[in-house]
Amino acid sequence: MKVDTNCLGARIMKDFRRIILMLLALIFGCTSHNSGEASTQKKEKAIHNLLKNDTTYYSIVEAMEESGLIGLSVAVFEDYKIVWKDSWGIKEVATDEKIDGNTAFSTASISKPITATLFAVLEEKGLIDLKAPVSGYLKRWKLPDSKFLKDTVLTLEHLLSHTAGTTQGGFVDFYEGDTIPTIVHSLKGQIPGYDTEIDFVFVPGTWWKYSGGGYVIAQMAIEDHLGRSLAHLAEEHLFMPLGLKNTTMRQPNEEGFPSNVAKAHDENGKTIRTGIPITPQVSASGLWSTPTDMSLFLIEMQNALRNEGNTVISHNVSQRVTEIVTSKVMGGWSLGWERRYGFGNYEWFSHGGANTGIGGHIYGTMDGGNGMAFFGNGPNGNRIPVLDKFKSSIIKAHGWYLPMDRKNEQEVPDDFISWATGNYQDVLFDVEIEIISNDKKLLMAPSFLGKEYSELIYIGDSTFLMDEFPNKIKFERNPTDSLMYMALIRNGTFKKEYTLQKRE
Repeated sequence: MKVDTNCLGARIMKDFRRIILMLLALIFGCTSHNSGEASTQKKEKAIHNLLKNDTTYYSIVEAMEESGLIGLSVAVFEDYKIVWKDSWGIKEVATDEKIDGNTAFSTASISKPITATLFAVLEEKGLIDLKAPVSGYLKRWKLPDSKFLKDTVLTLEHLLSHTAGTTQGGFVDFYEGDTIPTIVHSLKGQIPGYDTEIDFVFVPGTWWKYSGGGYVIAQMAIEDHLGRSLAHLAEEHLFMPLGLKNTTMRQPNEEGFPSNVAKAHDENGKTIRTGIPITPQVSASGLWSTPTDMSLFLIEMQNALRNEGNTVISHNVSQRVTEIVTSKVMGGWSLGWERRYGFGNYEWFSHGGANTGIGGHIYGTMDGGNGMAFFGNGPNGNRIPVLDKFKSSIIKAHGWYLPMDRKNEQEVPDDFISWATGNYQDVLFDVEIEIISNDKKLLMAPSFLGKEYSELIYIGDSTFLMDEFPNKIKFERNPTDSLMYMALIRNGTFKKEYTLQKRE
């Protein structure tokens, strides 16, 4: 009998392909299973090993109970994908309705970096110019006459990086039944907490001052120029393209606001009025979202930074909004994003948010695709200690730590130790730290990192490194006033700021 070699060869190739596909499925199935197991183990470590004190650990549930935090929701991502998420507690104390993964929280000031990123996207599309005079965009209100603007052009870059010098740091929340002011009222100072029009306290670009009012000017500029609300622009250019289904800048008194939301609570665990704050200053504090949606946003940013896998935010935009504008604020600040943390010796972009009785924090590494987002519906005193401990536990459980490079470490000269020790006052904030010596080493107490103390690693030329801090520290006299300072030099840049002045 004659064998059809063509047919036989085709069957062999077909069987070979089937075997290869089965092997690949087995390999990737095992890999996925092992990855899932590893994530589960890391999650269990993270939620059961929060540091209570120097020697005692407890769970996230126990931490919430001790602090009186009503509810909490978290999402954690690693290697550019969400690896676990969970929620504890309730949306409102009166109903006992449980928080779930789709429950939106008022994110408060986290609105700022989202707004800044949106502006950079709009600039890339040719709709605005962040370097253009803001005055050319404003229609409903005009900038006040100020001696600080006589020789300097105010730009959106200044406003988004808090280097504009504007007043109005933050705003009170409004609720259903209140007379809700417009952003014109806000800028004119016709709102609770302010009785004068927003103004300037230094020349834009020369200093740093956190200002929600500056973001309101930016919001008005974009809305006046493009004829659309910030909420609609964010939906069109960010939220919908990224598939962020539980994220909005619409307010509770507007159509389209989500129904599954966590409500604000006071320090006694009672709902604050309706529990749902209304924020007309949308750019400054009006965003509502979930940890999952914010994690997806951060992952898109991270993919854009590595220029791989990003679909909405470009590489140029991600670099533009995370590039450090100033190091005056204890480490660094960019267009909207905090760049002042070095947890695990990674570079981070992040932001926190705190409306009355509700808020949270989002963190993403500049490299590696790691981070977290979490929100809680309780006031700062109940919420922040829990989230800070949870953040540290998550970082430790996932092993996000890069050993500090100490190859250039030197012994600190004896005469330098006596010269550098003493008390230093931060020139921006009411914070004082002490440099002490111990066994021929210099220690910072308390450290920038919230620890009791941190060792300063001497690398010569009056310069030190500190574990998990993204700046070099140099002790020297400021040439402008001849006083002794701890200057911060941002790693990878030439930015130097005389941030902490020694008390002589």
